[in-house]
Amino acid sequence: MALQLGPHLRSLNDRLRMEPVGKRIRASAGAVPVLDTRSAVLVWEPRRVVPMFAVPEADLAARLEPHEAPEPPRGLPEVLGPARFEWHFHEGRSVTLVAGGRSFEGAGFLPADPDLAGRVIVDWAPFDWVEEDTPVTGHPHDPFKRIDVLRSDRHVVVSLDGQVLADSRRAVAVYETHLPVRWYFPAEDVRMDSLTWSPATSVCAYKGEASYLSAVSGADGSDIGWTYRSPLSEVAEIEGHVCFFSERSDLVVDGVTEDRPETLWSPSRRTEAM
Repeated sequence: MALQLGPHLRSLNDRLRMEPVGKRIRASAGAVPVLDTRSAVLVWEPRRVVPMFAVPEADLAARLEPHEAPEPPRGLPEVLGPARFEWHFHEGRSVTLVAGGRSFEGAGFLPADPDLAGRVIVDWAPFDWVEEDTPVTGHPHDPFKRIDVLRSDRHVVVSLDGQVLADSRRAVAVYETHLPVRWYFPAEDVRMDSLTWSPATSVCAYKGEASYLSAVSGADGSDIGWTYRSPLSEVAEIEGHVCFFSERSDLVVDGVTEDRPETLWSPSRRTEAM
């Protein structure tokens, strides 16, 4: 029987996974070097959807000190985003990284797995990261993820509680591995009078920094849409376009109503752990 790869890969989320990286990886805290390695390994910890770098301890420019990590609370979703690095779901020791006179509590983890012996998994958020000579934001790039940005003439309509938020035949479709297709609408095809700017922002490793919009009315309309004002060059075509969470809005494509997908951004799974 043929194996469908998407569900199979997602079924591995409860396991510790790794993949060697051939890039030179550096991290710093401002002007203070933290690590410089040509022997990094990408590590997907159990229940984590994005990877972190595990580097040889010898390639760290930081001192390691013991750290008492907090116990993860009960009731968390089965799959978590990169937030709260201190929560670990496999054996090992949490450590604090000390560099340049600064202490980054719980920013390292020494896994007990023998295949990762001598390596430290390093938190992303406290540091500035460079792959080769290119700054990277959000989290490490996943070699098993791909993004296709395609212009489309399909008729796409998004609404919330019966109120149309966007209606277009010139949306840009973004196909990203393991995610539902995201439709980015030209601002001219969006009912901007039905939306208000939110203070919320987020960073995507593949697209850049997003700014959010909330629906003026309607249930669960908070931060329902987002836009990239200055996207990364790989997705330049979505600049200034507006996208909406199909998990919390109604999407109709060529007259066919799409089912609301179940993802980390579904109402039942939105927690600070994402």
